[in-house]
Amino acid sequence: MPDPVNSPVPVDRPLRLGIHGSSGPAESILNRAGLRPGEVEFVQYDVRDPFGPLRSGQADAMLVKYALREPDIAFSRPVALDARALIAGAGHPLAKRRAVSVEEVADYEAFERPGAFPPYVWDLVVPRVTPAGRTIRRVHPMTTLEAMAAILSDGRSVHLSFLSLARSLPAGTVAVPVHDLPPAPVSVAWLHDRPLPAATARLIAAAELEGAR
Repeated sequence: MPDPVNSPVPVDRPLRLGIHGSSGPAESILNRAGLRPGEVEFVQYDVRDPFGPLRSGQADAMLVKYALREPDIAFSRPVALDARALIAGAGHPLAKRRAVSVEEVADYEAFERPGAFPPYVWDLVVPRVTPAGRTIRRVHPMTTLEAMAAILSDGRSVHLSFLSLARSLPAGTVAVPVHDLPPAPVSVAWLHDRPLPAATARLIAAAELEGAR
């Protein structure tokens, strides 16, 4: 993995950081890295093309979950963990629970891999089978949060996701912790061959140091 801290970083401007959903989890990582709000601009990415802003130059770096196998993208050691959650309509039978098991997800329809989202990562987000061997039926298209909420409203479907999305869910949907799936490691990702803003290198160095504690 290239060392962004010891590499030349001639671009001295705010870090454009790719995120999905609420900026809250990213702000926590940035605070630990000592970055002030004016040093960072958030760039929302679409799950149908998660690396689009990074590859097009709209973002300098992005927060990613799980290890990547993209030949043009490097990523740091984990800088945080994101607990797993079930996203469901507010009237769903599981919506009032304090926590649920991944085994219960198999009772309901789930969501297909969106667009260009890496299949090897989606298989970790929404496993094809539960630890007990039950098939998770991935049948619905995953597009926007609003479209997902409309599908979830019928009570027949759920989505395996992350607790960090709880703050950005549309009205009528809730996030319920999944107690028997491990949290996802969160890393900072960037393109191998693009100069990094100084703030990016600071983020990676400080966040990795904090994440290692």
